[in-house]
Amino acid sequence: MKTVIFTQRVDIIEAYNERRDCADQRITELIKFCGYLPVPIPNKLNHEEIENFIGIINPSGIIFTGGNSLVKYGGNAPERDFTEHVLVDIAIDKNIPVYALCRGMQFILDYFAQELVNVKGHVAIRHELISDEKIYSGREVNSYHNQACVKLIPGELETLAKTSDGVIEAVRHKTRPILATMWHPERESVFVSEDIDMIKNLFAEGETN
Repeated sequence: MKTVIFTQRVDIIEAYNERRDCADQRITELIKFCGYLPVPIPNKLNHEEIENFIGIINPSGIIFTGGNSLVKYGGNAPERDFTEHVLVDIAIDKNIPVYALCRGMQFILDYFAQELVNVKGHVAIRHELISDEKIYSGREVNSYHNQACVKLIPGELETLAKTSDGVIEAVRHKTRPILATMWHPERESVFVSEDIDMIKNLFAEGETN
């Protein structure tokens, strides 16, 4: 069975002096629904260990999940920032598809030198997408974020969808199989077919690597 690696958030449990890697179980359900075996990657590996992990698993894709702000924007999980930075480096080098959601999209934006700003009215609501792409246009999606990008500077990313207030909701790399959305496909009570197709089509690009 082909595999997909997913990143994990860091939860800090002060009562036990623990920093725990974790992820919503719906992430694994989403990956399985797309036809892949989900494999979580720990946040306390060094660069060489991450490279070895990727080599052993040989994933068809990588999912960057939600949770934790970037340290640059007030977060407290530098180990996760490091892990995801190395993963993007490797994904670009090996042409492994990447799908990033919510915090994951924030990370992708920052990696490619795009600025995040604080936004209002984007937590625990649903809103309609504005896009020239049929798979996104008119869709109603969930929203659980306080930071986002409202304008891309010229570079390697292109905007796929926005909301009516100008917040960018989806981007894609112009030449690499890297796709990111601010919404959470795994948080839908029933997975949305457009999201499933979006992920499967992206990861199909990695199956010939």
